[in-house]
Amino acid sequence: MSKYNKQIAVTVLASSLLLSGCGLFNAEQATKEIDPPQDVTITEEGAKVETENVKSDQAEETITSQLYLIDKSGFVVPYSMNLPKTDSVAKQSLEYLVEGGPVSNMLPNGFKAVLPADTQVLGVNIKDGTAVADFSKEFNNYKKEDEAKILQAITWTLTQFDNVEKVKIWVNGHEQKEMPVNSTPIQDGVSREDGINHDSTDVVDITNTKPLTVYYMAESDGQQYYVPVTKRISNEETDPIVSAVNELTEGPSPSLGLMSDFQDGVELLSAPKYEDGKVTLDFNESIYGSFDEEQKIISSDVLNTLVLTLTEQEGIESVAVTVNGKAELINENGEKLTEPVTRPAKVNTGSF
Repeated sequence: MSKYNKQIAVTVLASSLLLSGCGLFNAEQATKEIDPPQDVTITEEGAKVETENVKSDQAEETITSQLYLIDKSGFVVPYSMNLPKTDSVAKQSLEYLVEGGPVSNMLPNGFKAVLPADTQVLGVNIKDGTAVADFSKEFNNYKKEDEAKILQAITWTLTQFDNVEKVKIWVNGHEQKEMPVNSTPIQDGVSREDGINHDSTDVVDITNTKPLTVYYMAESDGQQYYVPVTKRISNEETDPIVSAVNELTEGPSPSLGLMSDFQDGVELLSAPKYEDGKVTLDFNESIYGSFDEEQKIISSDVLNTLVLTLTEQEGIESVAVTVNGKAELINENGEKLTEPVTRPAKVNTGSF
């Protein structure tokens, strides 16, 4: 399975306990997922199907999907929803991106769908790692300034599925080599490597840089959630793990209006260790942030952004954190972090 949707039920439940910070998981939802357990199956398109426990005699089956929506600041943001079970989860996920469509009554505060109203998803054909999304002519009814966000939302929504690496766009059965309004190139397909919520602040020569996606935080109605941002780093930087940690510790560009829970002075004490999909990061005491060093507590938001950021990189499945070489950390719920933390199946849940 891919790194975006690989956890079976036990792993998901364990991760929900470890990653129960603001926005990513809420306490009420974590409780529902723990008791009672759920049956899990995998569809042909790689999406996890959960059988929710209900009081009626017949259980309602749902599919957990991440929909990429637009928040109040214009960022493309993942939002996890339980959607009705279907045989075509990829097609369904795009239908829930249509303005005025079935997602309308499910949107969190300040969020909106990305596809023009009345757009029909004519089909999604997946072959050899490429998803071809075919839309009706109403797809063309968007403003040119929204084009990049629409393409990113479609691409990141579809690449959550295990067998999708890149995405092509068709309109009424005709392939689009570029987007129809502002001519953003598509060519042989768009992937996550093309980035999301691009930030090129302070980049003088973009030709000598490469993309790197990291997760910061935003806030709406007192609730925090996580926003992926693709930054540009120098081609001379050879370790993407170190580069990602450095970007997180430096924090987001002030112009973005995003937040980070990393405090000043956080540093890696040694090179990251990578083995069998697990990355181990050894930090100095500053990783504790505002918490007392003697308590050895790490902020949930620090841990969450580390895990989300690093598991975007190919081959990384889990993250372990040590301080001065010792694995004695405790999360904000008072639980010992005895195992590496995997990427959660649900990112950004609840009402914002």
